[in-house]
Formats: sequence, structure tokens, C-alpha cells
Amino acid sequence: MTKSDLTYDAIIIGAGPAGYVAAIRCAQLGLKTACIDNWSNAKKQSSLGGTFVNAGCISSMALLESSKIYHLLNNDITDHGITLDNLKVDHQQMIKRKDSITHSLSDHIAELFRLNKIDCIHARGKLLTTGQVEAVDINSEKRTVYAAEHIILATGSSPAELPCAVIDDEFIIDSTMALNLKQTPHKLGVIGAGIIGLELAGIWNRLGSNVILLEAQETFLPATDLQISEQAYQIFTNQGLDIRTGTRVISAKKGNKKVTVEYQDSEGMHTIRLDKIIVASGRQPNTENLASEEANLLLDDNGFVHVDENCCTTVPGVFAIGDLTTLGPMLAHKGLEEGVYVAEQIADKDNPINYDIIPSVIYTSPEIAWVGQTEQALKAVGENYKIGIFPFSASARAQASGKTEGMVKIITHAETDAILGVHIIGDQASELIAEAVLAMEFSASAEDLARTIHAQPSISEALQEAALSLDNRALNLPPNI
Repeated sequence: MTKSDLTYDAIIIGAGPAGYVAAIRCAQLGLKTACIDNWSNAKKQSSLGGTFVNAGCISSMALLESSKIYHLLNNDITDHGITLDNLKVDHQQMIKRKDSITHSLSDHIAELFRLNKIDCIHARGKLLTTGQVEAVDINSEKRTVYAAEHIILATGSSPAELPCAVIDDEFIIDSTMALNLKQTPHKLGVIGAGIIGLELAGIWNRLGSNVILLEAQETFLPATDLQISEQAYQIFTNQGLDIRTGTRVISAKKGNKKVTVEYQDSEGMHTIRLDKIIVASGRQPNTENLASEEANLLLDDNGFVHVDENCCTTVPGVFAIGDLTTLGPMLAHKGLEEGVYVAEQIADKDNPINYDIIPSVIYTSPEIAWVGQTEQALKAVGENYKIGIFPFSASARAQASGKTEGMVKIITHAETDAILGVHIIGDQASELIAEAVLAMEFSASAEDLARTIHAQPSISEALQEAALSLDNRALNLPPNI
């Protein structure tokens, strides 16, 4: 290779949502760009998209859709006047469909790289010093040093490990393995009732597992609005999930083709025997061996890369985005926006991110989505606020589809009518929250939402009705007396 072959305007390490989008935007802005990524598929070939595409959210959503269809056919289809016999699950075909989706998306990213003339390097990337990156080829172990004026670190995160429940990929498994089970466990445990734990629990519960969730925190989904989390707890419990909060797992040991889990709660010590247990207790940044000591890349005590408000690290010309930092939540779309933001910074364009209105979504059934502040947070600071609520049970479209669980909750400033938070639990919550985010981005008031004409019947009407209910004007609810 010539020196010019080894020199770029921008090098990105990692091709998850943050990294591949950063690479594409850099290329769109005329920068000579390379992306170094170490993810390999079963054939030891490059598979772009990171955990998000290959072993995370996309895989989870694919299996969730399969499990929802099975549950509908097995439980609720008779309400539609349809009867089926001899229904069964073909796990191999279900996993095959999931893998086909992830492979297609990964291939699509690779094609985008080709069309944008981005050099894709299948290797382990490492920051050496200012302006230099080492790439160790995944298959040949050949070491190559590349140079770039701008380097973007986007290596994402991995499932957090628990000393009390060491992964053995058979009885004690992580979230990735939980998306590739070859049969439905009769009795399944999940350590962690957060976003990942709930999504996995919902999938296998619908496919027939008896699921127990062991959550260390005393409250269920503390990041969500309390009214939403209380309703979610009731809905998921009614679906058959056994959610045990305030539990601390002491040990998980395999034996006699089972796993014995010992945990402690306010009532003392308990022991349960399970077929498998999933460790879903959060994620940790992939910063091990990310940089040489000479680079002087500053990390915090938990391994996150230290950055300023512009995603700049302590190393000149080096940025960190996505799950590597504590700047905003560990969400794919947050990382994606940071990828665009950093690329545009490099090209002297300034389009800052509003971290206050990044939506969060839990892909359960029903879904949970929110943006902005919760009622308990506003109450804690003494804010003067109003609440508007519209239950999906009053929605004609929800009744027609048979998905009437949940509600839309809008919180506004009592005097200015500014939207402070929107919280949704229900079918298509992940889609509905986009309108709320757009309204808040453009400083719309609740009255603006109330006066926006929505198609009828539609699920999105619920946002308009919730806005109307702030002043007791909801058209499909009885008046507050």
C-alpha cells in the first residue's frame, strides 16, 4: 500500500448505529472515510450493524413479532371467529427468519458503504495516539497502521457480567444467547427487569415459558412515569410474568440439567430451580483494548469514555459516540444522531443535539414509550403542571384491533401549556411517540396538538384526545365531574 492508501480524513472504529451512520455522513460531506469493524458472522465474514443489527434490538423485534403471532393464534384468534388446530412452534424456522432479517440489514449497510465509497476494514481497531489507528485483520492477524486527521470511536457496548451468575452459554446465558434458543424453556429466569430483560421475558412468555424476573431495584421501571410503570406492571403480571422487585441474586449454579438460583429479598433467602436463566442486568461500554496507554484516552471508573458536550475526548481530533459515553442514554437512535453530529462538526457544520427530548422505547407488547419529564420528577421540584390522559379502551381503532390496553399521558406546564412530557403504553407506542417528539422539538403547545386534525379512526387520535383532556374537552371520554 502507498502512504495515501493508509491515510484518511476520518476513520471510524465500530459499525453499529453510531459508527456506520457517522461513516456515511462523513462520506456524504466529501471526507475520505474508512470504518474499522470486528463483527463476524458464522462464516467469519464481516457483518456490519453491530449488536443493534446482529444480536440486539433487530433480532429481539423479529422474535417478538413471531411470538406475538403465535400468542394471537394460540389464545385470542377465536375472538375473530377463527379456529386453528395442532398449532406448534418451529424454533429453527423462527431463528432462521430472524437471522435472514439481520443478514439483509447488514448487507444493506455494506452496500451503502460501497455506494458512498467508504473503505470497510474487517479488523480490530485500536487508537494508538493522536491521528493513528491500528487495525488487526480478523482472519490473518495482519497489523496495519492507518492515519487520519479525525478519529471517531463507536465500539458500542456488551452485556454486563455478574460474578454471581457466570455465563456458561447453556444454563446461564446472556441476552444474545437468549435470542437463539432452540427450544422454549419450561421455567425461565431473567436477572433484571429493565428494558432488555422485559423484552426477552415477553418473547419467551408468549412462546410458552413460565418466566420469573428478578429485579434488584425496589421499584419497577423507575425511569418511566410512575402511572405508566404501575399500569405496565399490572398488564405484564396479567400476561403471566412473575416480576419480583427488591431481589438480590446471590448465586446461580448449574446441576442435574437445571440451574439453581439463590436470591435475597425483604423476607429473607429463597431458592428456585430453573431450566435456564438470562443475565440481563445492563450493558457495559466496549472500551477494553480500545486505546493504547500512549493515547492517554481518559475513561471514568465504569469504563466510559470521557467526552465534553461536543463528543470530544481528551485526545485531540478524537471523538467518542454512542454507548461509549454517558452523554445521553444508551440508545441506538441517540448514537445515530451523535454520528451525524460529529461528522458535521468535522465539516464545520453545527447542528447540536437536544438530549432533553430523546425518546425512549421498550419493545414489549404492549410497547412503552416516553419523552421528556415524568410526573414524579416535576412533583419533586414543585413544578406547576397539568395532566391529560386518554385510555386506548376509548379508541375506536384500538377496539377494532382488539388492543385496548394502555393509555397516552401528556404533561404540560399549567401556565404556559408547554409540553413537558409524553408517556405512552399501548400498541404502536414506538410510532406514536414520534409526533410528541416533533411537537416538543418545535415548541408546540398542547393546544397545538389538540387542534391538529388526526385521521379517524386511528391510534394517533389518542394523542389529540389526551391533549383535549387537559381541559376536560376529550370528545370520546365522559366529562370530569
